[in-house]
Amino acid sequence: MKPPAVEVERLFFSYEGRTVLEDVSFQVENGDFLAIIGPNGGGKSTLLRLMMGILKPDRGEIRLFGKPPQEADVVIGYVPQETGHNLDFPITVLDVVLMGALHRRNFWRRYDKKLRQKALDALEKVQMASMAHRRISDLSGGQRQRVLIARALCSDPQILMLDEPTASIDFNGQREIFSLLEKFNDEMTIIVVSHDMSMVMGYAKHALYVNKRAIMHTIDPHTRYQIKQQLSNRKGHYCGAEFWQDMGKKIECTTECRHA
Repeated sequence: MKPPAVEVERLFFSYEGRTVLEDVSFQVENGDFLAIIGPNGGGKSTLLRLMMGILKPDRGEIRLFGKPPQEADVVIGYVPQETGHNLDFPITVLDVVLMGALHRRNFWRRYDKKLRQKALDALEKVQMASMAHRRISDLSGGQRQRVLIARALCSDPQILMLDEPTASIDFNGQREIFSLLEKFNDEMTIIVVSHDMSMVMGYAKHALYVNKRAIMHTIDPHTRYQIKQQLSNRKGHYCGAEFWQDMGKKIECTTECRHA
């Protein structure tokens, strides 16, 4: 039987003398759709970088399919938060996606037809193929985020990790991106950092609440279906407090919530 996609055991990490993560343990099964949630500064993005092997823990173990990140023969597709930086750089959408295939290109040669077609196929998956030859600066924030997802898909990842992929994107754009991730989940494990409880509850299979320590929660299929219907009908906000109340916790709602 294939080992879990990710195993984290007794993980500790500190930065400049400040404890960021403390005694964190969990596992992500192959084919899971995990949402990492929690307050700002709670360690969510740090945990993502530790799983990718960019950072090293002070103590504890991380394994990807049974091996440490630095030794694992695992392709991870990474999608950073879209910040809008460097939009003046003259590069096309297709060129951005081709960057995801750099490891497949001969260093001294241009991208061949096969790789270019692979990039176009990735753009087709995120419904952006018609924009292939547009400049990246001409796109909206939501469109640029789809391009970054296509770039990650171009590497044929076994695990797709995303850091706040729907930040600063309107509601419909958020729902479209999470719907795409749900489709990709048929072929790969999805791990996404998100603040948006509406999308987490409607699409993720598990939610890992991280605030220095970590607690894993299961989101059952019936709940996901109900919330999708609710989001579709109301075309708006789903109250995250309803989820946490079900989990025996009490939180304050955001200002846009009807419970606030």
